[in-house]
Amino acid sequence: MLRDTTLHGRRLTYAESGGGRPLVLLHAFPLSHGMWRPQLEAPPPGWRLIAPDLRGFGSSDRVAPLAQRPAAGAQSVHDHAQDVAALIDELGLERPVVAGLSMGGYVAFALLRMATVPLGGLVLADTRAEPDTDEARGNRRRMQDLVLEKGVAAVADQMLPKLLGSTTMRERPSLSDDVRELIEGNSPEAIHDALEALSTRPDSTPLLEAIRCPTLIVAGGEDVLTPVALHEAMHARITGSRLEVIAEAGHLSNLECPAAFSRVLRDFLSQVAE
Repeated sequence: MLRDTTLHGRRLTYAESGGGRPLVLLHAFPLSHGMWRPQLEAPPPGWRLIAPDLRGFGSSDRVAPLAQRPAAGAQSVHDHAQDVAALIDELGLERPVVAGLSMGGYVAFALLRMATVPLGGLVLADTRAEPDTDEARGNRRRMQDLVLEKGVAAVADQMLPKLLGSTTMRERPSLSDDVRELIEGNSPEAIHDALEALSTRPDSTPLLEAIRCPTLIVAGGEDVLTPVALHEAMHARITGSRLEVIAEAGHLSNLECPAAFSRVLRDFLSQVAE
């Protein structure tokens, strides 16, 4: 079920399914809550899934109405984390498990830095703790120019070969169309904002050894954007964490291999609930 609320003068849209303990799902760049459809359609028993469109993505407003300016587009992962924390407070979610994939993982790290939302658990999927390199920041600047000059379709053309693994492209090529539709549902301005947030995000590696909540790390075995080795490094530094590699998935492991991803997630959640 799709719902709206107003936070900081802007509409924030989120999908909700199931009932029970809260699990907040944070989407990747440059997608929206729709990437979590396989999990939303089959919520684990006893769990309430909340999947927001981060600021500017999907149906969530990028800016507040003119009378409420200067509330603006998200320029940092901290901006997104503030929105997520406000949504958690608005919905009265107690000790939620937060699952972030790719950019969603960066927002989850920002929530940890804020230290205002006690987490019942953490899922880090196809993400990394390290900040952008100079080369990566340069690539993001070029993509900012690209999206303003040629539109979102050009970003989709550039991103799709990196988002999906080789097995998916060979055996499930129609998924490329679904992901393109999610990307093209966003505005150029929102994507430009998000690229700024991604390129300026701080180093989260100092956080890893301080994480004490139950933590699941999920890596696509064919992920070229955040390779398995990065997840192994996080696993080594987060005490008691669990690492799962989904061999035939690329960067969007929950979409490419939804049954495997959901099984790993359910197993983790059952342990959290004990």
